[in-house]
Amino acid sequence: MTLKYEMQLLDELPMIYSCCVFVYCLYECFKHKKTINYPLLFLLLAYSIGVSIVYLNWKQPVFHQVMYGTLVTVLVLRSVYIVLWVYPWLRGLGYTSLTVFLLGFLLWNVDNIFCEKLRGIRESLPPLVGVVTQFHAWWHIFTGLGSYLHILFSLYSRTLYLKYRPKVKFLFGIWPVLLVESTKKP
Repeated sequence: MTLKYEMQLLDELPMIYSCCVFVYCLYECFKHKKTINYPLLFLLLAYSIGVSIVYLNWKQPVFHQVMYGTLVTVLVLRSVYIVLWVYPWLRGLGYTSLTVFLLGFLLWNVDNIFCEKLRGIRESLPPLVGVVTQFHAWWHIFTGLGSYLHILFSLYSRTLYLKYRPKVKFLFGIWPVLLVESTKKP
């Protein structure tokens, strides 16, 4: 909460833009043809531009939070649809990405709502403990990890649909990556 408004824009508007890309990709992952869904593309582009214009003129962080939360809700609903009815075996990956992301979202809102109180508490704590209570930083860590897991989820869904055999492997036993084997014979 120490950023100036102009610097906050560099953080918050890309959240809207990247989430629109996620929405587009997740709604477009179940098709074979190389076509473009122009209505969805136009809607998301208009949404991004509209949110940007309003937020540049009406400097209310709650507006951004509601607009971002709306996009995340659309993503969550689509992901839940996929793990319930299309690929139920992806529940673990889908729900893990959602949980990690929502934890970051929760910490972001705690930081927004209780910023002054948290700042006061941090001043009385040892420096190392104070650093750990920087919930805005945790928001970036958890949403970054949740977004990465959601990208894996989206890639897994798409490659399954295209009849490949994706597998999640763990680098160094901790970092998930997607490996794709072709089911097509040479």
